[in-house]
Amino acid sequence: MKKLWLLLTIALLCSATFTIISYHSNHDKIHEPRPSAMGEGELNSTASPNKPERIVSLAPNLTEILFALGLGEKIVAVSNNSDYPPEAANRNKVGTFWQPNTEAVIASRPDLVVTLRFEQQKLVADTLKRLGFNVLTLKIEKTEELFAAIEKIGTAADCKQRADKLTENIGNRLNNLKLKVGSTNKVRVLWVVQTEPLRIAGRNTFINEMIELAGGENTIGPTLQQYPSIGTEELLTCDAEIIIQPSMGLADIESQQRAANIFWSRYTNLPAVKNKRIYVVDSDAVLRLGPRLPEGAEMIASYLHPALHRIGAAAKDEKE
Repeated sequence: MKKLWLLLTIALLCSATFTIISYHSNHDKIHEPRPSAMGEGELNSTASPNKPERIVSLAPNLTEILFALGLGEKIVAVSNNSDYPPEAANRNKVGTFWQPNTEAVIASRPDLVVTLRFEQQKLVADTLKRLGFNVLTLKIEKTEELFAAIEKIGTAADCKQRADKLTENIGNRLNNLKLKVGSTNKVRVLWVVQTEPLRIAGRNTFINEMIELAGGENTIGPTLQQYPSIGTEELLTCDAEIIIQPSMGLADIESQQRAANIFWSRYTNLPAVKNKRIYVVDSDAVLRLGPRLPEGAEMIASYLHPALHRIGAAAKDEKE
């Protein structure tokens, strides 16, 4: 009996060894090792030195960056909620933003996987790195980090000139917007993340950057949390001139706007409510820190400074 168990154990070990060797030999054809120091925004140590031909994106804003860099034809899979540009909907899906599917990523046979740095995606990225996949992990929580991420993707995907051009274009549009709204009075903005319980965007966020780019000022002062909840007393004393809510879920924006108007009608002392300056905006345009950042900031500016927006639109029409 002992001999039988010994033979079975040896057989199982041989089978497992063969499976591991077979798996890695298949992937080594794509992922040739090269020396590289591990660090934020860097490729893992087995990254391919060649231009990647099969790219997987695990976040909507990363997908938008990749398409904006002209890499659309090389994107073989994206996260479920990657829906812009429209071509992204035609790519295979590899799980949600919060729960990427490691097996689906592996099945896509990528030679570059682009991820964000937060716990759920880090677990997937670490697993892929251990298996020898080429992984680029990025932190994109502020505007400057967006520029850095675009440059790092440009280096990893061998399209640095396009990356330089993209960051230049984004920077120019943001600078032009700053100049346009720079001389105007700052509008006090309350940015609402959710209403029940009431949670708002604090100052240590890219949303605060967007408010300032659009010529506004966050009506909530410094907070310990990035997105704190606030009580009725703090709300009533914030003196918000404009309330902005990104759209939620699949319901159309018009119905969400009606619901927002009803919700805020109880706070008649707020200037934003008195003057009917409550806006539900497309969340994709303002919450994805990607190439559409200038569009989102310009849209917010049009709500904060409608007179400037009308002047700009009229000038554009005359030029055309």
